[in-house]
Amino acid sequence: MPLPQITERNFEQEILNSELPVLVEFGAEWCGPCKMVLPELEALSSELSGKAKIVQIDIDKAPMLARQMGVQSVPTFVVFHQGRPVDGRQGALRKAQLREMLEPLLPRAAGALKPEEVATLLQQRRIALVDAREPQVYARAHIEGAVNIPAAELETRLAELHMLPAIPVLYCRDGKQTQEVAGKLAEQGTPLSFLEGGVLAWESSGFRLARPD
Repeated sequence: MPLPQITERNFEQEILNSELPVLVEFGAEWCGPCKMVLPELEALSSELSGKAKIVQIDIDKAPMLARQMGVQSVPTFVVFHQGRPVDGRQGALRKAQLREMLEPLLPRAAGALKPEEVATLLQQRRIALVDAREPQVYARAHIEGAVNIPAAELETRLAELHMLPAIPVLYCRDGKQTQEVAGKLAEQGTPLSFLEGGVLAWESSGFRLARPD
């Protein structure tokens, strides 16, 4: 689906007055890198439908907007939230990098905990981590202190979760599987939290894994 094209006429309505966060690509028809990044933008737009808007501004068709935003090269990406620019980057970014710009403004799933939040709660001994990956993966590396209950077995091993010394928090490789499981269990009356982004987010946030010899 083509991305919305923003002009000087609809800029205020579509961006400044938007209830959703907006990622704007300032580009041009003659811009090669802009063509390269287009599939990334379209994929992100589909992925974040209803949560954020992804739009384009052609600097040749809206030169005043480009000047006002200080655009010096294309593509340039600017995130708007509540009518104000809050982040900006240049160059042919990948989808993950573009999503990263919007991430702080996106609604969080129920029960989602960021790595920093999990680390603090662990230090306070208020939570007990449950590694929902397969046993062989858990054996290679896991967050220190975590017990292993594979995701496929969680529904039949709920009693073990309740016997943990603190509130259970699930994690997997990237957070997607445990988010799905947590949502399913919440519908059945057992709300659980999970590590947003999983092991990948844990490590990228600077936290280590225990790697048994």
